[in-house]
Order: sequence, then structure tokens, then C-alpha cells
Amino acid sequence: MAVAAPAPADAPPVLQALDLAGQRGERALFEHLELELERGSVVWLRGRNGRGKTTLLRLLAGLATPMAGQVCVHGAPQRRSQPGWRSTLVYIGHQNALKDDLGAAEALAFLERLGGRRPEPARLDAALARLGVQHKRRAPVRTLSQGQRRRVALARLALALDCTLWLLDEPFDALDADGVHALNELLAEHAARGGATLLTSHQALSLAEPVPRIFDLDRLAAE
Repeated sequence: MAVAAPAPADAPPVLQALDLAGQRGERALFEHLELELERGSVVWLRGRNGRGKTTLLRLLAGLATPMAGQVCVHGAPQRRSQPGWRSTLVYIGHQNALKDDLGAAEALAFLERLGGRRPEPARLDAALARLGVQHKRRAPVRTLSQGQRRRVALARLALALDCTLWLLDEPFDALDADGVHALNELLAEHAARGGATLLTSHQALSLAEPVPRIFDLDRLAAE
């Protein structure tokens, strides 16, 4: 497993949310939110349904605009117009975003191109193999089970171990025990390389190392 060189003592966090506020429609979901993700960390974002977990992930990914506050990545304000901003992070939403008419490998390649990356076919195959779905590489997405579709979407992580920030919305959804094990291995390897992950999950996490830290939106609302 690759291990990243230690960061300088004064290196900023991978991600910071500063006095952040988010809303859905006209309803405020959270205000004055402060969050830091350090190198090598996994943070479990928790909260009741409707508390704004997905909204927060989208704000941190630069896919939505906050009501107030600022998001910084490696100490610099996150702006979609910033050159190379896509290369710093991977966002995988609750929906798999796979095109039904494409084969699994083609659908994965399409998502990678949207993210500004063009992996070689051999790397695509290796990524699908890490998630146990290489044998489905040519199968149309519409023929895959929900668990297989989730594995194909999560194969993006095997292609993005060098991206320092992962934002994952319910990544364990529809996975069986083997899929959970494969995802845990990727999370651990990403952390060992110095990456940081913020994820949501309705099921208890089984990741042993690093031990996930909990950030609870319900507690934020009560303070």
C-alpha cells in the first residue's frame, strides 16, 4: 500500500468549511457550519433524513452555492472556474450516474472524461477488477443489478487514489459483503496516501483503519 510523504507541519487541511450555510428551496438546513478534513482522515457525515447531508456534500464539491460562508481546499477558496479544480476531488452521489445504453467500462470511461481524466483501457479494467465487476465490462448498464451498478460507479475511486478529496453519498448502498470489503480497502489506501474522505452512510461503518470520525448534523442543529 502506497504511503504519502508527511505533510509539512503548517500544511492546511485538505478541506475546510467556514461559517457555511445551506438551504433547500426557501428552507435553511444548517448555518454556521465549521468542518475540517485532515490528510489521512475518513469522516462519517451523519444526520436524520432531510437534515442536509447531500446538500452539504454538493456544496463542498462546488456543485451548489452556499447561502453564506466559504469552502477551501488545501487552504485556497474552492471555485469551479479555478484551473484544475476537478483534479483535486471525486464526488460520487447517491445516484450512480451511469448511462444505461453503455457497457460498464464505457460508462466508467464516460464519467472519467466528465471529470477531466482519460484513463487507458487497462486501468479501467483494473479498476473494475478491484470492485469485482471486470467480468461485466461489456455488459450494458441496464442489465446490471443495483449492487453491480454501484460497484461500477465506485470503480472511479480505484482510478482516483491520487485525488486528495473524496466526497461520497451513501457509497455502501446496495453492496454485499465483498463489495463492502473492496470499498473499505480503497478508503484505507486513500487515507494511507494522505487523502481525506467525507461520506454518508445509513449503515454502521466497518472500516477499521483509519477509525472514522463522526460529524453529526443533528448535533449541529441542537447547539
